[in-house]
Amino acid sequence: MNLNAPRILVLNAGYEPLGLTTIRRGVVLVQNETADAVTLSQHFLRTPSRRVPVPSVIRLRRMIRRPLGRLSLNRRNVLRRDLFTCQYCGLKSSSLTVDHVVPKSRGGRDSWENLVAACHSCNTRKGDRTPEEAGMPLRRRPAAPGYLAWITFELREVPEEWLPFLPVRGGSRIYAD
Repeated sequence: MNLNAPRILVLNAGYEPLGLTTIRRGVVLVQNETADAVTLSQHFLRTPSRRVPVPSVIRLRRMIRRPLGRLSLNRRNVLRRDLFTCQYCGLKSSSLTVDHVVPKSRGGRDSWENLVAACHSCNTRKGDRTPEEAGMPLRRRPAAPGYLAWITFELREVPEEWLPFLPVRGGSRIYAD
């Protein structure tokens, strides 16, 4: 998937965010009257005979069951969840490590609640200790990302016209429903 390609936000009939789709699929859904365009982008698809406006947000006409949307637990998604910020010192960087809050040697598991982004120096300083033992409190308690996080994780930037439809706390991404 091309992360730079424009995407369309898909809403359920009750305006609940469901996911993202490609421009082509979004336009087809609107043209087939399966969905309505809620907001239009500045783009147009050009055919030999006409220009078709490209929606930025579409709403399905029928209510469908919300997908489960489970986000894979991996290094990249842990760093994204923590907004590429060390959870010990607050350093923002693209070259962070992932630290186990409760070290693996002490029974710590690979889980959303036990993994945080950490810079190399904090990870080394903490070592095989808990944050309390190391005197390094966490800036935010780690938790599994909520249902909507996977929608915005794949984007570099959330388009302005989507914001009324995405519950966002304090200008940051969603962590729990």
